[in-house]
Amino acid sequence: MEAGRPVEALTPEEARDELARLAGAIAAANVAYHDRDAPEIADADYDALRLRNAAIELAFPELKREDSPSEQVGAAPSGAFAKVRHAVRMLSLENAFAEAEVAEFDERVRRFLGLGPEAALAYTAEPKIDGLSLSLRYEDGRLVVAATRGDGETGENVTANARTVGDVPERLTDAPALLEVRGEIYMSRADFEALNARQAETGRVFANPRNAAAGSLRQLDPAITASRPLRFFAYAWGETSAPLADTQAGAIARLSELGFATNPLMRLCDGPAEMLEQYRAIERQRATLGYDIDGVVYKVDRLDLQARLGFRSTTPRWALAHKFSAERATTLVEAIDIQVGRTGALSPVARLLPVTVGGVVVRNATLHNADYVAGRDSKGAPIRGGRDIRVGDWVRIYRAGDVIPKVEDVDETRPRGPAPYAFPTHCPICGSDVVREPGEAVSYCTGAMICRAQAVEKLKHFVSRGAFDIEGLGAKAVEAFYADGWIVEPADVFTLEARHGPGCATQVRNRDGWGERSAENLFRAIADRRRAALDRLIFALGIRHVGETAARIVARHYGSWTRFAAAMEAARDHAGADWDELNAINGVGETLAGSLVDFFHEPANRAALDRLVAVLEIEDVAAPAAADSPVAGKTVVFTGKLERMSRAEAKARAEALGAKVAGSVSAKTDYVVAGPGAGSKEKKARELGLAVLSEDEWLDLVG
Repeated sequence: MEAGRPVEALTPEEARDELARLAGAIAAANVAYHDRDAPEIADADYDALRLRNAAIELAFPELKREDSPSEQVGAAPSGAFAKVRHAVRMLSLENAFAEAEVAEFDERVRRFLGLGPEAALAYTAEPKIDGLSLSLRYEDGRLVVAATRGDGETGENVTANARTVGDVPERLTDAPALLEVRGEIYMSRADFEALNARQAETGRVFANPRNAAAGSLRQLDPAITASRPLRFFAYAWGETSAPLADTQAGAIARLSELGFATNPLMRLCDGPAEMLEQYRAIERQRATLGYDIDGVVYKVDRLDLQARLGFRSTTPRWALAHKFSAERATTLVEAIDIQVGRTGALSPVARLLPVTVGGVVVRNATLHNADYVAGRDSKGAPIRGGRDIRVGDWVRIYRAGDVIPKVEDVDETRPRGPAPYAFPTHCPICGSDVVREPGEAVSYCTGAMICRAQAVEKLKHFVSRGAFDIEGLGAKAVEAFYADGWIVEPADVFTLEARHGPGCATQVRNRDGWGERSAENLFRAIADRRRAALDRLIFALGIRHVGETAARIVARHYGSWTRFAAAMEAARDHAGADWDELNAINGVGETLAGSLVDFFHEPANRAALDRLVAVLEIEDVAAPAAADSPVAGKTVVFTGKLERMSRAEAKARAEALGAKVAGSVSAKTDYVVAGPGAGSKEKKARELGLAVLSEDEWLDLVG
């Protein structure tokens, strides 16, 4: 049974199994989001699970489960807090993702109320704040209880914490004797950035403002909550002893008069056309609001009509949440910078007005190369309608899955003034000439060893996880050690202690951000990595076109450093038997072969390499024993969390059996091994009809 198959193609047995799978996946996602404040899947993937569940239940109503996600709101309250039973349930909202669904919502409301298309029917439209729902109960004007939504019926008592929030009044004047005010706890982006800067020095950083707000409100120590910059928007009410007003807009105005912060972007709309107009207006302002929103909420304005419309099991009939795309947002290009990589490649990067996309705060987006910035592809054909990208442009960015954010399009109505971006002709780091070889899309700095950016990036690559994997020597440490002249080339990593003498550990310990234990761990990690496999060494050198897979293929062919180095030496002129042998390796082409050989014959590279090899023990690499392997020659993708082995161990084991391990799913993939939390990769695999295995099934296959 495949989750991507059309619902109408499912058999009852398949539908029952998939409903069980969906119930488990949605429940796990709810706990991660609501209870732990640490979402494990993107909002778009979560919405897709719920929509799939609803579609199957509609087609197979007799199979609807007792624990159906469609009958649940949020997640059960945590046992860490006292429980509060809501006098009036805190429900969720029906979601819409397309403009046509807004017109359908209006038609349903009119049909239920018996109103024709010409009858007047007003709606409010307001931003949907991306935060944590909170209910505040006031008796005789005094705050007595504050509770989270929980599962809609029972929430968590966070009264002591809520009292520390500046936007939450302790006392109300001229309020009904009993009043429950409901709204959203949130954190502004500026406060979020400042909080994360502090957290980075002491502990956990947050992925986005919503997580930060939720985690801050749900602290067991109110003093911690008080130290966090939380805010509150009021937008609804629960139990009340007297009506606030006759309309939604009037009630919100009354809450404002009572001292609550309400959203100034709420508007009254006369039907779907004006509702969509307000939706687009709010979406255009999304990046500049200073706080995160994930859509627009529409509500029937007249409260007597809301009462007539009533509720479904988990949502009101009189409200709709029109969600923004979880993977897209519009924001401002504040600058275009050039990054110089380890191979000298110049990569333009857009510095953006921060905006949350796919649950992550996005500040930068790749612009690929000069052609992409200019609005054309590598063959000169126009992209984005030929519109270039300039500083000051409003751009739509997207972040599908976990890839680096990219610019999808440019607003045609750009303000007057921004000049076209001029791609540099000289390296912004070392001033060397920038060249672009015929047929290539990327421009390169010719500075090589004199370019600080290339040297630092090569060192970062050398110590990275897939290369020598030296724990404790991260990007910032590499930059600091390079700036002080401690580590200038790879060999310096392994001679650091010898060059600085017995007091080296003390010198490191006294550096900013270091301590006794971190210094000891660093030198221990360096010593542990002095012995390295041939494929790791080849990859760690940072040779252009030579990735992990290529390094492994080449290492397995030659087996030992001695044989590999001799072959590269003999192929100096890109000719002869050794050159032919290198090109004949499956997976090695002339471009890759040329990069390997040329690297060896550049004098500065070879001298640095000789110094490195002299301080290493290089292990031979054997070809995989895959003659009888069931996965020899197959392409495998691992996704989700593996429970019986680490991802690195699974990858190494698969490659030892002759399989190729890929990082993305395509039609050429043979097996996708999916553990808990698998998301878009598993979804794509099922849509393509690929073989999706659990970890246990994979281990059974490979023995």
